[in-house]
Amino acid sequence: MSFTSFNPIQIQQANISKTQPITLKQGQVLHGTIKKLYPDQIAEVQVGGHRLLAKLETPLKAGDSHFLQVTSVSPQAELKVVTGPMDASSTMKQQVNELLDSLKIPKTADMQQVVSHFLKEQVPISKEQLLQVQNLLTGNDNLSKKDAVLALQKMIELKMPLTKEVFLGILHGSKTSGMTDSLNLFAQSLLMDKSISDNTKTEITQTLNRIAKPLDEVKGAVIISRAIQLLVTESEPIGNKLHALNLLKESTILPKQATLSNWTQLLSDQFRHETKPQSLQLANNVIQTMKNMNEGNVSNVLNQVKTWTQNEPNLSQLQKNELMTLTDRFELLPKNSQTIALFTKQMNEILLKAYSSNINNQPFNLNSNGASAIDHLLSLIGRDEMRVESGFLSNIARVVNESSQPQIQNLNQQAELQLKEAFNGNTIQQAIKTVLNSLGINYEAALNQKSPEIEHLAAQLKPQLLSLVNDGTISSSLKEVAEVLLARMNGMQLLSGENGHQQQIIIQIPLQFFGKSMDATLQWNGRMKEDGKIDSNYARVVFYLEMQSLKETVIDMQVQNRIVTISFYNENNHLQPLSEPYQNILKERLSEKGYILSGIFFKTLGKNSTESTVKGSSEKIEGESKYNGVDIRI
Repeated sequence: MSFTSFNPIQIQQANISKTQPITLKQGQVLHGTIKKLYPDQIAEVQVGGHRLLAKLETPLKAGDSHFLQVTSVSPQAELKVVTGPMDASSTMKQQVNELLDSLKIPKTADMQQVVSHFLKEQVPISKEQLLQVQNLLTGNDNLSKKDAVLALQKMIELKMPLTKEVFLGILHGSKTSGMTDSLNLFAQSLLMDKSISDNTKTEITQTLNRIAKPLDEVKGAVIISRAIQLLVTESEPIGNKLHALNLLKESTILPKQATLSNWTQLLSDQFRHETKPQSLQLANNVIQTMKNMNEGNVSNVLNQVKTWTQNEPNLSQLQKNELMTLTDRFELLPKNSQTIALFTKQMNEILLKAYSSNINNQPFNLNSNGASAIDHLLSLIGRDEMRVESGFLSNIARVVNESSQPQIQNLNQQAELQLKEAFNGNTIQQAIKTVLNSLGINYEAALNQKSPEIEHLAAQLKPQLLSLVNDGTISSSLKEVAEVLLARMNGMQLLSGENGHQQQIIIQIPLQFFGKSMDATLQWNGRMKEDGKIDSNYARVVFYLEMQSLKETVIDMQVQNRIVTISFYNENNHLQPLSEPYQNILKERLSEKGYILSGIFFKTLGKNSTESTVKGSSEKIEGESKYNGVDIRI
């Protein structure tokens, strides 16, 4: 089985357009047959499956076939002969060589292959475009010629500029596997290269580590939460508490002077002194607002705190009751600096204990503001700003992994076990979010929109790659590897876009979980509603997956009027019975989102199968009702 590249939906639409009237452009070279002659040298010319009326510069004979060049399109099409009449017995190679001779283009093996392919696919092309194609192929002997020709066809059909950057983007962006290999090769080349500074190498390595280990951020948060739990648990032995305290000191969460008796106060003192937090989204906003409380605004602040407590989904009802009880007691006290400080300290301690405890059960749960228990805990220890900027959480996971202390290793094992037990769809969602943010797929969009996270862009891989390839001092070997990786990322954007009301998104995601790696390419196609929003009732999503156990796998999901049909392609023909235990889970999850599962269809791909099998799957689904009701969790 092989699906090393896919056919973007824009191309599929371009193929559909062949049934519509042909659009001519000046300079294009066409292979046409003269069907009928009319006065004033007007002729009916057949080009592929199209017929058009055009004025001929020289008289021709009906029934002859020629290569013709468009010399004018307005007020009517005008064509001139490029080659003489073609013999019906002429081979494709003879036709190609005659055309290249007429255009005075060298008959190299590359150009013969390109022109032959374009003739077979009936792709109109000009001499200028062929010369640009020749320049693109020169010096790229290591590229697959078949993939290169297909990339050039996409560029011409999608009317893209024939530049090196676009060519490499389409060529590498169309592949559905190898992203992990490209990242690993770049990491190895970076490590051995001596032409860049140690600081630059360290920054890029940290970014690559976040991509290779997307769950390390969550693991770091779990480790912090467990360390805090050890500190706040009264029955915990002093020795364990001291190890936890030292770990938080080494991680720069606590200052060096922190002790078992003053660490909570030192944490509280680290908060930024904002006079008016914009909103009570994170827990530290609540604590900061309470710190700024005085006799004049106490009533208003307490109402805000109560509302936030009642609406915070990352807290259990028991924890909310504890916070509300504390607030009610404070309302009975005189309002002065001492009581306000005590109230704030107690609230801070309860929230620290609550969030560090809840991370064990719901590390990925989000509230309406998109904040998780991890986000709240980071805000309480004053490290929310460092999460993306410096790979703070990932560094904590690395420190713990490298520690030789038995107590720390025990903490590390507990954190990994917890992540495995909590592994679910939210885990994957968090990992994908981490990988995409670290790759910097939307780097240009963030620059144009002046995103509030713009200061974190330097920690993303794409701007780091751009800086490398534009650095004239780096070695040519490292630059070449960086250009290939950058081309894959650019290709995602080039192959994504709009076509009328149709919207397409292409994303390549390298994922690794607990030692297992997977290359995933997502091809989403949907349509836009009149208000500019995505129509969630209709969509098609194709997943191209390369997994260690299942190997190459394609999942084709189609949504029609919120009815979901899934086709599963894999060489293993024993997957259907393995999927049955998950049918209720999938049905329930889809139902929660308002979708109905129609069925799953398992297809076995032969060794020579290609993505064309997948593209035709929707035409066969209705006739395979025997698979209805079979479900699988994806």
